[in-house]
Amino acid sequence: MTNILVTGGAGFIGSNFIPYYLNKYKDCKIINLDSLTYAANLENLNECRNNTRYEFIQGDICNRKLVEEIFLKYEISGVIHFAAESHVDNSISSPEVFIKTNVNGTFTLVDVAYKTWMDAPNKYKEKYFSSRFHHISTDEVFGSLGEKGLFTEETSYSPNSPYSASKASSDMIVRSYNKTYGLNTVITNCSNNYGPKQHDEKLIPKIIKNALDGKKIPIYGDGRNIRDWLYVLDHCKGIDLVYNKGRIGHTYNIGGKNERDNNYIVNMICNILNNLRPKEKSYSEQIEYISDRAGHDRRYAIDASKIENELGWKANENFESGILKTVEWYLKKYEEQ
Repeated sequence: MTNILVTGGAGFIGSNFIPYYLNKYKDCKIINLDSLTYAANLENLNECRNNTRYEFIQGDICNRKLVEEIFLKYEISGVIHFAAESHVDNSISSPEVFIKTNVNGTFTLVDVAYKTWMDAPNKYKEKYFSSRFHHISTDEVFGSLGEKGLFTEETSYSPNSPYSASKASSDMIVRSYNKTYGLNTVITNCSNNYGPKQHDEKLIPKIIKNALDGKKIPIYGDGRNIRDWLYVLDHCKGIDLVYNKGRIGHTYNIGGKNERDNNYIVNMICNILNNLRPKEKSYSEQIEYISDRAGHDRRYAIDASKIENELGWKANENFESGILKTVEWYLKKYEEQ
């Protein structure tokens, strides 16, 4: 039995990943370390509560003593690091917490991993010979694209918000532990995730909830900001492949090849709701354009050919199939509240 530390497992992507991974791999135990900030929800992991191969610990990744105790007690032989502050708006108003969690927290984790698993640079302890640190990051570290082009693993970093700057910093810290100490690390940079279990503050859940509540649906600027959308379970499958088969020290971009602007997204969701929960007027009449976000990147798009060609990954969902599943999940959630 191998023991894997998953950080931030009660958040959006982590809480989708943990049940998927436990169901696929019967020879591992997952220890979920999460500080349970506002964006985390243990109810997202109800399906794991009675699983003897799952254990939850509430705590902060910046707490070095706690992290060291977890590594020693459970003989952690792998880390999959999701934990992060991730809402761009919040990073603009309160950047300090993003630096603390995303930069200092990542440093604490990777440094403890190095000192637990290795005796010296490039010298692994025998029982930790295959131990790996997988850092989950974002395409936002690359900045903004023009009308054409894609982010590749070779794209220069050019973060434009305190959030993306903090993630770029954490990427560099993890990279340095591979280059300096020979730590077995991999990094994945993903495009915008959507799907079940996402916090209501994010774009797609907010559109659905405000529509159902009869409130204005706020869209920044002219609504023409473009993102590459990735269904969360497709992302989880990509993480699985990179963690288990990715090349040491390498970065892999994971993207859905689903570029959509915010106008398309909000109108698609309104049309789905018009069909599933019709009312007298179209939900699209609730759309309201508001002042644009400060430093709002215009377009992101990922070239995922490296993970596709090397590891055989591909997205199973296109945006239209994934968004229908997503809306149906949130309808059930909100109607049960």
